[in-house]
Amino acid sequence: MNKHIELVEKWLADPLSVSQAELKANYNAAALAYTYDANAATIATENASYYASLATANCTHATAAAKWVAEYHSLIKEQDNE
Repeated sequence: MNKHIELVEKWLADPLSVSQAELKANYNAAALAYTYDANAATIATENASYYASLATANCTHATAAAKWVAEYHSLIKEQDNE
């Protein structure tokens, strides 16, 4: 499981369980992971985790974060079926 997605899911389940500093650090780490991977399938999943992390960085975009978490899980499922 992607650690960036895990933190976003934790925040979605209980927004008070994750600090704003943790969300911003998660976004920064997801941005680095997204930038440095050349594998196309990995880029797609890192892209989803990046946008999920971005959506939570200011503790305001739960709907967008949930959409990107779902996208991440869909991509992982597709990869597992290949």
